[in-house]
Amino acid sequence: MTEAFDLLWLPFLVALVLTGIHAYLGLQVLARNIIFVDLALAQIAALGATVAFMLGHPVSSAGSYAYSLIFALAAAMLLAATRNWSGRIAQEALIGVIYVVAAAAAFMLVEKAPQGTEHIKQVLTGNILTTGADDLVAVVPLYIVIGLLLWAARARLTEPGAGWRGWLWDFFFYASLGVVVTSSVALAGVLLVFSFLIIPAAVGVLYADSVGRQLAIGWAVGVAASLAGLVLSYAWDFPTGSTMVCAFGATLALAGLAWPIVRGGRQKLEQVVRAVRAGVAALFVL
Repeated sequence: MTEAFDLLWLPFLVALVLTGIHAYLGLQVLARNIIFVDLALAQIAALGATVAFMLGHPVSSAGSYAYSLIFALAAAMLLAATRNWSGRIAQEALIGVIYVVAAAAAFMLVEKAPQGTEHIKQVLTGNILTTGADDLVAVVPLYIVIGLLLWAARARLTEPGAGWRGWLWDFFFYASLGVVVTSSVALAGVLLVFSFLIIPAAVGVLYADSVGRQLAIGWAVGVAASLAGLVLSYAWDFPTGSTMVCAFGATLALAGLAWPIVRGGRQKLEQVVRAVRAGVAALFVL
């Protein structure tokens, strides 16, 4: 037990920090209906890290972070401009194109590099177990400043307006998200960062109407899923990042199954019980 605590307490603290900022940003992303923007920005940041890797910068170095941040801010400028196109083309489609092109470009580059496969694996799944206190000291003040700025500008972000002023507010949001994502990907990888952003916020929106309650539920879900993923990865010797992503997915599935019971009362409960019985019977038949 002592060994597990010594190994997991710092990664769990990192997960708490990531949950704190990403759950709030996730609510903004869901409100804007741009679900995959975090994944696109994370992949763009990963492309920047890949370019840095090809140029000889070590992974997790200052040079790698600088390239990732520059790429992410360039993508933020492009995403802010796409709002003007959304009348004819859904912005989510454009976000998907950005993600696909960035992923393809990263794979093209690593094909020419030694240990390129390991680099891609590191970028996608990360290794939260290797994070240290120095990483937290670097990102916590940054996340606090960005969180306060986003909260102060929440009215403008909800209705950014038209023209160049609207573009500036959109760019501010995407740039803030890009800075957070770039820093988070360096700690936890693309897939886990996406899980921190979307899943706690989605459960919060499912169970509450006010932003305060949604945020409180999202934080609780993020903490519980992070702890479950870390414990399961230690107990069964699974890759930590992948296990945490699966724990987040299972948490969302359980929240979705429980929602009819919470909202619908006895009648909904009976429907869920019948559905479970039917599923069990089908499994026996198979």
